[in-house]
Amino acid sequence: MPVNAVAFAAVVVAAEEEFDPNDVTPGIEGFVLTFLVMAVVVLLILDMVRRIRRVNYRAEVREQLEAEQAAAAADGVAGSGAGGAGESGASSAPPGEADAAASDRPKPE
Repeated sequence: MPVNAVAFAAVVVAAEEEFDPNDVTPGIEGFVLTFLVMAVVVLLILDMVRRIRRVNYRAEVREQLEAEQAAAAADGVAGSGAGGAGESGASSAPPGEADAAASDRPKPE
């Protein structure tokens, strides 16, 4: 019997069988696997959003600190140009805190 005849016989037998839709569905295993994959994806997305927010907050705080340092440096330059703040030994604290720190110092007797 030639190979073509065997292939033809297999095709005829397969065509005569009734189509059963349950044989071609993924079943409960496919549903569970798909559900688990989607749960992992949702958890990864939530983690990514949390990390992105954290990076954005750190960048905002870094910008604020740099702005405060720039303002303190500008105040220090303006104060030393006026002839007093740089030479008197004042700290580089913001103006309100520098006054409070100066009043807490013990006075020499």
